[in-house]
Amino acid sequence: MAAPRRDTRGIVDAPELFARVRFRRHEPAEPLRPYLEHYWLIDWDLTEPYASHVVPHPSVNIVFQRYAGRAPSGEVSGIGLELFTQKLEGRGRVCGIQFRPGGFRPFAPERPLTSLTGERVPLGAVFPSPEGAAVDAVLTPDDEHARVAALDAFLLGLGPAPDPQADLAMALADRIRRDRAIRRVDDFARAEGMSVRALQRLFSAYVGVGPKWIILRYRIHEALEHAETSHEVDWAALAADLGYADQAHLVRDFTATVGVPPTAYAGGNQRP
Repeated sequence: MAAPRRDTRGIVDAPELFARVRFRRHEPAEPLRPYLEHYWLIDWDLTEPYASHVVPHPSVNIVFQRYAGRAPSGEVSGIGLELFTQKLEGRGRVCGIQFRPGGFRPFAPERPLTSLTGERVPLGAVFPSPEGAAVDAVLTPDDEHARVAALDAFLLGLGPAPDPQADLAMALADRIRRDRAIRRVDDFARAEGMSVRALQRLFSAYVGVGPKWIILRYRIHEALEHAETSHEVDWAALAADLGYADQAHLVRDFTATVGVPPTAYAGGNQRP
């Protein structure tokens, strides 16, 4: 499997965030890599509050977190449908597990993923293992490699259960991410030898959102990355390249997801 990706897709104003926190990604243990994108670790010690914003990936996350003034906790965070905002202040730490789209279900085989979509559920409500022990094991060590080892131990204790349907869902979702030519669900289903209904049922049960939603979300991630990294963006050309009917459709989706139009965001005049 590939090493943890280095892009910042989905992070709104990534340079501003990285100037305030320590952000790292780590690979999981070998048996877990088919199911996980990576682990992500964040530590901060701030003199004034800061709000971070993320356009969520089509991924479930398990998050172990310690915020100033709050007891440490763990939660399962389903796919977020809207811009996610988190206020950071004082000292804190978060250790997260980002699953591949479709990769969470083998660890909770009785749980259809739509039951988690848009939800943040206490860890103990999804997994019967003692929540407090897992939270302490992950968040207590100052050495980040010890935290990674604790994350490995936690997940390896849960499974995963082999599931060919999960393997198929992961492969199809990854194909959507990598292949810009995939723009229509019916064409994609036909190319994969599936009916549209069967494809939608698979994604509903194993990913938590439909294939059309994933296609649109990856387009917005790419548009956001262009707005972050390019001095001048030809939005009409980018819209065509991403498969939009016209620039207006891209502007509408970007604004609805990020909260501001792409030109205003790229110019730095408006940020969430």
